[in-house]
Amino acid sequence: MLLRAILYGLLIYVIYKVVFDLIVPVYKTTQKIKKGFKDMQNQMKDHKDQQQSSQSSSSAKSPAKEKAGDYIDFEEVK
Repeated sequence: MLLRAILYGLLIYVIYKVVFDLIVPVYKTTQKIKKGFKDMQNQMKDHKDQQQSSQSSSSAKSPAKEKAGDYIDFEEVK
């Protein structure tokens, strides 16, 4: 009877250690990574929306100018 109680106590301790030393930290880390990805996606979406709104406002303000020929801006290397 005493041996059975010790074995049950040991089993409960092992299960407790596995849950709180392995499973809980992995779960918290997973949630933190998911939140980081979601924040990054929101920032990318906001940046994209900001660029689109600035492009549409700049194109609405000034008429499109036609470029005559190809022009490549360069710096002279000495």
